[in-house]
Amino acid sequence: MEHWIRGARPRTLPAALVPVAVGTAAAAPDVVWWRAVVALVVAVALQVGVNYANDYSDGIRGADANRVGPVRLVGGGQMAPTLVRRAAFGAFAIAAAAGLALAVAAALWLIAVGAACVAAAWYYTGGRRPYGYAGFGEVFVFVFFGLVATVGTAYVQTGELTGLAVAAAVPVGLLASALLAANNLRDIPQDRVSGKKTLAVRLGDRWAAWLYAALVTAAFAVGAALAATRPWTPVTLAALTLAIAAVRLALSSAPKTPLLNQTARLHLVYGALLALGLALSA
Repeated sequence: MEHWIRGARPRTLPAALVPVAVGTAAAAPDVVWWRAVVALVVAVALQVGVNYANDYSDGIRGADANRVGPVRLVGGGQMAPTLVRRAAFGAFAIAAAAGLALAVAAALWLIAVGAACVAAAWYYTGGRRPYGYAGFGEVFVFVFFGLVATVGTAYVQTGELTGLAVAAAVPVGLLASALLAANNLRDIPQDRVSGKKTLAVRLGDRWAAWLYAALVTAAFAVGAALAATRPWTPVTLAALTLAIAAVRLALSSAPKTPLLNQTARLHLVYGALLALGLALSA
């Protein structure tokens, strides 16, 4: 069980929790709590599914053979590839079942959105031409773990696509992208060896670090700008100390191993503060 928990990569779970919290807060006071809970099941199951799928696909491609970070299930020889693949599709099945319940309750066209989410999760490192190997990972994370997850959560509450939900989704997506950018910045040396051309590999260490800094800075700028319509949203500035520490590490010459943990903590705290600010302003 310990191997499966590590393989689920708990550090990345804020990418699932935050958009649901922010999307629910953006819908306040019109919140149907069972829908929020089911949306959370969808998001967490998708996140765990993509983590197992990434482990499986990277493992069978040999991309984890030179890993110096956390040991992976397939690449580290801890689990058979078929078992990890089944775990990935099992998580996707849970997400699909929960998503179907929301689609029936809110709008059937959400089924197509859910299918796109599962496809994006699998083809990040799976298939013949994985987009994560071509440097598009951060873009897809911004779209699916930012815009789609946050706006979708708000939509199943209100039945409307609102400007507020879209605006609130932007910083969520930026910090989710920063989470992946931190991971890829740390993994540049082994990704170069394995031929995995992430955006960080394409940019190189220096510019990948500056990309990370830009994503974090932009998230705080958008959060502050939301004060124009939601006066409590600048409460997100309370997370600035975490952001400054993370950006300093990214731009320094120190080992980047702690950066993923710092970014996950920043994402979670920022998301909680943004959700609080939106709820208080409703």
